[in-house]
Amino acid sequence: MVHDKRPGSPLNILVVASEVVGFAKTGGLADVAGSLPTALARRGHRCAVILPLHHSARKASVTPTEHTFTVPIGDRRVAGRLWRSSLPGDVPVYLIEQDDYFDRDDPTVARGIYQFMASDGTRKDYLDNCERFVFFNRAVLEVMPYLDSWPDVLHTNDWQTGLLPVYLREQYDVRSDGSAPYDRVRTLMTIHNMAFQGAFWHLDMPLAGLDWKLFVPEKVEFHNHLNFLKAGIVYADRVNTVSPTYAQEIQTPYYGCGLQGVLYANRQRLSGIVNGVDYTAWDPRVDTHIAAKYGPDDLAGKRECKRALQAELGLAEDPAAPLFGIVARLTDQKGVDLIGAVAPGLLERGVQIAILGEGDRKYHQLFTVLAQRHPGRLGLKLGFIEPLAHRIEAGADIFLMPSAYEPSGLNQLYSLRYGTPPVVRATGGLADTVVDATPASMADGTATGFRFAAYSAAALWQTALRAEAMYRDDPTAWQQLMRNGMTRDWSWDRSAAEYEALYRALGT
Repeated sequence: MVHDKRPGSPLNILVVASEVVGFAKTGGLADVAGSLPTALARRGHRCAVILPLHHSARKASVTPTEHTFTVPIGDRRVAGRLWRSSLPGDVPVYLIEQDDYFDRDDPTVARGIYQFMASDGTRKDYLDNCERFVFFNRAVLEVMPYLDSWPDVLHTNDWQTGLLPVYLREQYDVRSDGSAPYDRVRTLMTIHNMAFQGAFWHLDMPLAGLDWKLFVPEKVEFHNHLNFLKAGIVYADRVNTVSPTYAQEIQTPYYGCGLQGVLYANRQRLSGIVNGVDYTAWDPRVDTHIAAKYGPDDLAGKRECKRALQAELGLAEDPAAPLFGIVARLTDQKGVDLIGAVAPGLLERGVQIAILGEGDRKYHQLFTVLAQRHPGRLGLKLGFIEPLAHRIEAGADIFLMPSAYEPSGLNQLYSLRYGTPPVVRATGGLADTVVDATPASMADGTATGFRFAAYSAAALWQTALRAEAMYRDDPTAWQQLMRNGMTRDWSWDRSAAEYEALYRALGT
């Protein structure tokens, strides 16, 4: 168990992630890695974060330290250097410098943290991703003696950190001494999305410096590949994911992406905690990106936000028209195929739709054509503009999020706080955070949005019509639904309390 698990005693926690908001970001992992440590620090814990020094991270306030190191990669040693910075609340941030591996993301030439844009217009993984993240995993363990405090808990995240528990137990425990007690460290592995596993060919085992005896189904081998995510699941003291429902779903073939058997076998060590929201940034009472501030006690500002959004996106300034908002990656995972199927019918009914996102080219084309056919009804912005995302949350009446799967989800939580009842498919974190507006849930004050189960355009259509009908026909009930969602607590403080309990249980 962790060194000191008495209630109230501070823990030393090192969050390890491949991206952290403010330094590098491609998705929700960065938000978690940037927000959870700050919330844990507010609870009195000594928390720090470590990530690679990506090119984008150099734009932040980062400083090199005097600490250098080398790690074995195959039959050679590769040098690195430790840098540092901080998050709000003076949470230490450590960064691993190795420019050949990490100083390559550059949006001007379509190169990202994990992938690059190929000549055929598709995104492809870097061929050396295995080597890059072997280096990162080993570097984290090498630099731990240089950090301000020795961690009780290594909180690893996704496949990019999956080998950390393996190295810790198989190679570093034996190096423990008074100054570097590796054997005292406990590990938590958080899975943010089962679809990404870090599976590499078997001949990368020597590159990773792992004994071939570990290349068996009980350990790191999966279908003749070295699978980073599976390795983390097997070796970590506990495994969790980002909602209780997703923790159950990934034990089934539909959601488990092949690893459902491994997860089921380890179900006693598996749990789920819903991600939180940073209400200092996402709250209409303080949001600096929106046209007017408002809250559950005074909703007048939301009408001005709707008018401003209609003007910004070229929509007709019609206060009575239900305005559906969408902020998403335009991919099948986000249910965009269902949205594409129902959007023409909704537009014919006189609703408006505001879309912000980028993704598959087929959806870019589909919504571009729809916008041309329905001028003043469909507003489309391809790309991601964070201030506009805030304005859509504030200006829309209803938010569409019919995901095929959604481990946790953030936009439905933003929508609740902004009084924009979401229409969601009951999967993962969407099922855990949105209460369907039924007569019973409206009567007891728990309703916050609209849910459907079947992944079908018909199910989305019927649920969207149900939302539209309440919006048009029962404004009293609609305002109550808005206020129900706006007053729910989905903050990081709530999530951090659950993580603290999980940390204290490690090793028990």
